[in-house]
Amino acid sequence: MVLEAAAPILIGRDASQVLVIGFLIFLVGTLFFSLMADPEGDLVSAYYRGGRQMGTLRNALALSSECVPAGTILGTTGTIAVSGYDGLFVTLSLLLSLGVLLLFARTMRNHGRFTVGDLLARRAESPAIRIAGAVVTLSICVLLLTFEIAGVGLSTALLFGFSGPGAQQVLSLMIGSLIICASAFGGMRGASALHILKAVVFGAASLITVALVLSHFHWSADAVISAARKSSSFPDRFLGQGMSAVPGASATTAGLDFIGLQLTIVFGVAFMPHIVMRINTTVDGPSAQRVVRHAITITAAFCLLAAVMGLGAAAIAGSGTIAATDPGGTSALLRLASHLAGGPATGGGAWFFVLVACAVFAAVLAASASFTLSAAAAVAHDIRSPRKRARSDEGTEVLAARWAGVGIGSLSMTFAVAVQGWNIQFLTILAMAIAASTVLPALIYSTFWTGYTRAGLLWTLYGGLACALVLQLSSPAFSGTAFALFPHWHINWYPLQTVALISIPAGFLLGWTGSLVSRNANR
Repeated sequence: MVLEAAAPILIGRDASQVLVIGFLIFLVGTLFFSLMADPEGDLVSAYYRGGRQMGTLRNALALSSECVPAGTILGTTGTIAVSGYDGLFVTLSLLLSLGVLLLFARTMRNHGRFTVGDLLARRAESPAIRIAGAVVTLSICVLLLTFEIAGVGLSTALLFGFSGPGAQQVLSLMIGSLIICASAFGGMRGASALHILKAVVFGAASLITVALVLSHFHWSADAVISAARKSSSFPDRFLGQGMSAVPGASATTAGLDFIGLQLTIVFGVAFMPHIVMRINTTVDGPSAQRVVRHAITITAAFCLLAAVMGLGAAAIAGSGTIAATDPGGTSALLRLASHLAGGPATGGGAWFFVLVACAVFAAVLAASASFTLSAAAAVAHDIRSPRKRARSDEGTEVLAARWAGVGIGSLSMTFAVAVQGWNIQFLTILAMAIAASTVLPALIYSTFWTGYTRAGLLWTLYGGLACALVLQLSSPAFSGTAFALFPHWHINWYPLQTVALISIPAGFLLGWTGSLVSRNANR
């Protein structure tokens, strides 16, 4: 479905000049900063995990930043602004996902090395296992990169007052090219530096935004909530479950979708490929657990700030207005910023608007760096060189990873330009569902079941991936409804928007079945 173009954020001429200058300075400075963080030498360990030289607090900042990428920042704030209670529950699910990660952090660190393929190959070392892990990783990372690059094109177009898919495509192409170059060559050290920068900039922007929102309502949280509810198109339902449901869906379908969404986030975020790589940057198992515990605290603070910003966007910018011009609510944070600090037509408001815009861009760049690095590592380490390589050949693998990052980033950018203006919000949920349906059951079986075989592992990875993709392509998010990607197609035989309720059990069942079949065949 081609969405109606979101209304641009109108600003004055002087403020527009401030915005352009400030944003370009931050853009160039951030890209230079990421390139300067390029690891010294061509050691694989330095490129993939930064030499494990980061302290607990810095690693926790980077981990919490990776668990909350730009799409989640904008999406969560927008969902809260448009859907109220449903969006608030999503923030809780993010915290629960880190709780799940805490349970597996020691195991992931003790048995992992660089990639998902390394983690899973401990059960049965073979090129087939590594290739399957790489296929899962690439599927997740390409989906996420496509969404991030398309999102930065839309956000930048709104910032500069452009409308229509054409302007968004050009901006996606220009900024996406810069992001890909910085992401592919910075390695884990560069990605970590970007995530820490993002956490600091976004934290500062969020604190100022929350302070301005609360001061607008005389420091009364009740007044913010009341105003947000009144601004909604459905005030009576704003603080109740079901606002995010597809119009016309039955109560049962909406309830199952809501449960499926929570399961997707809780079990998907914890096992994303870039999270696995982040855990491997810690020194040992206990250090990994300490990092996750600190990240839970930092993420809890973000969730609180996101809740206030989302409700503030609904109260000040108008929940109904946001939903009418941007059904997904991804522009809610920027629209809130345009109303605060005197508005972007004033000097102070313009600089505040620049700060929020820079925070959003830093979030996109940091997330893109992690996704690109994970995908590049899967290609260079798991597909290209499944065997253990000698130290003398490490430089070749790092070079291959850099070029793989450029290639995968370019492919994702092509997809992002092609789908600009289309409803692709389900891509992030699909990526999480794939992780929850493949890596989660494979890791649990590999850790706790001695009867888990190589065939069972392959059945889990390929079967879980295929199940998630087939169900999503057969869901109302893809076709048959007004808000679908292809509303005029009718292949939506699967009734739910989310697939986790089926695909996660399917991943476990396929792993169990494959192991039993292979063991019986070998008798």
